[in-house]
Amino acid sequence: MRGQVNPRGMGGGFGFSSAPTPPDVVALVAAVFLTFVFQFFQITALLVAALRLGPGLYRGALWQVVTYAFMGFGPASLWFLLSLLILFWFGRDVFSHLGRRRFWRLLLTITTAAGVIAGMVRGLGLITGQASPNAFFLMQGQYMLLTIMVAAFATLYGRATILLFFVLPVQARWFLPLEIVFAFMGYLNTKDFAGFIGLCAAVGLTWALLNPGGPRRSLKDSWLRLRRLIIEQRLARMRRKRKFDVIDGDGDWLH
Repeated sequence: MRGQVNPRGMGGGFGFSSAPTPPDVVALVAAVFLTFVFQFFQITALLVAALRLGPGLYRGALWQVVTYAFMGFGPASLWFLLSLLILFWFGRDVFSHLGRRRFWRLLLTITTAAGVIAGMVRGLGLITGQASPNAFFLMQGQYMLLTIMVAAFATLYGRATILLFFVLPVQARWFLPLEIVFAFMGYLNTKDFAGFIGLCAAVGLTWALLNPGGPRRSLKDSWLRLRRLIIEQRLARMRRKRKFDVIDGDGDWLH
C-alpha cells in the first residue's frame, strides 16, 4: 500500500509530520527487517519459520498466533523496503496519538485475535478438505502490521488526506473499506481464505477498539443500562418485602 500522508488533513508532506520519532516504532521496523533477512540464512531460517503462522500451530506451537506479525516476510525487493517505510510513517502517528502502553496493547491484541481467527478458519478448512496451500500468506509479517497501522490511522485521523499511490487524494477514513478490497484482491490471487479473514478481522477489531462511538461505546452503554435495570428490580423487591419507600435518586451516580 502506497500513500502520502498528512495527519492534520491540510495538504501535502511526503509522509512527514510534526510527531517525534518514537524508538518503539523504530525497534518494530528494525525487528521486521532483521527477521526478514534471517529467513535467507540456513542457520536462522528455521527459527523464523517456527515463529510464523504455519502447520506447527496445529501441533502445539500456539505462540505463532502472536509472533507471526513480527517476522518479515516475502522475497527481497524494493517493495519490502517501501512497506517498512510506510509502516514507519503510519506507526509513528498512531504511536504519538495512543502512547506506548495503548500502542503495544492494540498491536498485541489485534495480532493475536486475528491469528486465532485465521487459525480457526484454516483448521476448519483442513477438516473439510477445502484448505488452501497458501494459508496465512496474506497476513504474515509486515502485511499484518501495515493493515493494523493503516486501520488505526484511518480511525484516529479520519479526515486526514492520503495520496493513494502518491497521486489520488483520499480521506484516511476510506482506507478502512479499501483495506478490505485490497485483501480481497490478494485472496483472488492466492486463494488464502484464512489470511483474508485474518486481515478483515484485524481491520474490524482495530476500528472497534479505537472508535469511541463504535461497538465499544455501545457495549458500555448496554452494560450501564443492564446495571440500572438490575438495581431498579432490587429496589422494587425491597419495597414489596419491607413495605417502606426507598429513595433511589436520579441514577446519575451510575455514569
